[in-house]
Amino acid sequence: MSPTESPHTLVLGAGGFLGRWLVLELLGRGEAVAAAVRDPATGPALRDWLREHGADPTLLTTVTADLTRPGLGLSPADDARLTEVRDVHNLAARYRFGLTRAQAEPTNLHGALHALHWSATRPRLRRLVHLSGYRVGRDPHPRYPLDPGTTAAHYARLGAYEASKHLGDAAVRVTAPRLGVPLTTVNPSSVIGHSMTGEAGQYLGLAHLVRQLHRGRLPLLPGTRRTFLPVVTVDHLARFLAAVPAHDRAPVAAHTVLDPATPFLPDLITLLATHLGVRPPRALIPVGLVRRLPRTLTGADPETLTFLSEDRYDTSSADHLSTTAGLTHPPVIPALHHWSTRLVHDAFGDR
Repeated sequence: MSPTESPHTLVLGAGGFLGRWLVLELLGRGEAVAAAVRDPATGPALRDWLREHGADPTLLTTVTADLTRPGLGLSPADDARLTEVRDVHNLAARYRFGLTRAQAEPTNLHGALHALHWSATRPRLRRLVHLSGYRVGRDPHPRYPLDPGTTAAHYARLGAYEASKHLGDAAVRVTAPRLGVPLTTVNPSSVIGHSMTGEAGQYLGLAHLVRQLHRGRLPLLPGTRRTFLPVVTVDHLARFLAAVPAHDRAPVAAHTVLDPATPFLPDLITLLATHLGVRPPRALIPVGLVRRLPRTLTGADPETLTFLSEDRYDTSSADHLSTTAGLTHPPVIPALHHWSTRLVHDAFGDR
């Protein structure tokens, strides 16, 4: 069925974990949405998922896009269908640990710039919302481009996924003002499932730690008593992202979105162990020691260890926007229970 009006919002990465939840939220608000997917076969599956979650897809347009290409690889006809777009959400990313630079960079860095340059061509553009990464974008004076040696050092130190997200964040923050594109970067913490159903559909990061816990493969927990790995539910993040274009007015804005009520990591893991009826880790082990031990012994991906920190984060801008938009985090403990139950039910994505 054709949409009843031209789309005003484009969601890049609409078929992914976060993208589908944002599309669901926007359709629920009665907005005409264009969902950009790389594989045309994703379109029908996305529509089926949206219907199953109570959405009316009559306001949905589906277009095929490729962020790794200038102009998003859109056909002339699809580009013309998106003339009235005023809000662009770039949620597309190559997210996996163990990527090479050649795998991560085309989407996470070059794709971010392609989305920015395409957004600059929209005559009615209100805002580009770029979903950045956890612990990314904290430099108040980003630099881009970097010299080849510094860039290579970033990839060697952080790993391909995190380095490419850092560079993509800096690239859009530096370039958007030059193009006159109003920009908001959103830096979410570890995203867990829906606050009521636990449904997520992503099994990396903290979910992998829960998998190890449930399967008795987490005898020692990396970190300290005050390691803080905050979470945010996928439904709260979708509501926040949907609210950004109507509330941000600055030429460039940045928000860190997390639930400050998240327990410290050892308490969080103990809470989930109790809920799942499994044994919690026996003790803590310093992250530095885990780095020096063989991965076959620890089961820890070196790239994930950079996320284990005692750092706290400035959420004041996100808190202000949430208050203005009438948003509040759902209770975190029940959300963690629902999510972990759903992870087990889904066999952590193994089926």
